[in-house]
Amino acid sequence: MSKLNLIARFAAPLALVALSACAATPFKAEVNRFQTMPAPQGQSYFVKADDPRLAGSLEFSQYADLVGKKLSALGYQSAADADHATLIVNFDYGVDNGREKIRTVPGAGFGYDPFFGPGYGRLFYASRYPFYGGYRRGFIYGWNDPFLFGSGYDQVESYTVYTSSITMVINRKADGQRVFEGNAKALSRDDNLTYLVPNLVEAIFTGFPGNSGETVKISVAPPPKN
Repeated sequence: MSKLNLIARFAAPLALVALSACAATPFKAEVNRFQTMPAPQGQSYFVKADDPRLAGSLEFSQYADLVGKKLSALGYQSAADADHATLIVNFDYGVDNGREKIRTVPGAGFGYDPFFGPGYGRLFYASRYPFYGGYRRGFIYGWNDPFLFGSGYDQVESYTVYTSSITMVINRKADGQRVFEGNAKALSRDDNLTYLVPNLVEAIFTGFPGNSGETVKISVAPPPKN
């Protein structure tokens, strides 16, 4: 069988693999919560920036609005300002500068080549900075053909992983008593806060207020396709 026939035979399966690799995946976060939150009975809230430098920021206002909508959906009432609120919600967010990780791509492929024989290959992600014990995922298949996929030698590539997080602390305004403190964090290949913060907010409010002292892993479904 010629090389062109081999390409035609395996092109469709490889296209399906490529498409599935691009499919949307859930956003995964780790959430820690401690709470003595009162049941909603008309209490009002006001969301303020934990970092004074964010006060008045349009970006912060957008994220504060997300937090407020979650609290309102639970039955708490929005206050016009901190002076008229029962609960003061201090909110903060951020993403680090990223850490370099490596992945090793073995040079073997799948199929048969008259020069190199049958074989298979896989894509292995190896982390020098393991998170939750490290991870391994994914396979990529191809031909054992040096003209298409290199000489067969393993290749090492580097990429960057970012850690993003939000923190939320809620105090009773009357006496300053803390009733909730929690944080959510996640790893990603992207440092885009407009994507990360809404997902982290969704994670911290999943099952809110939760059991005090719990650490849970939350998976946020991707938005539905149009």
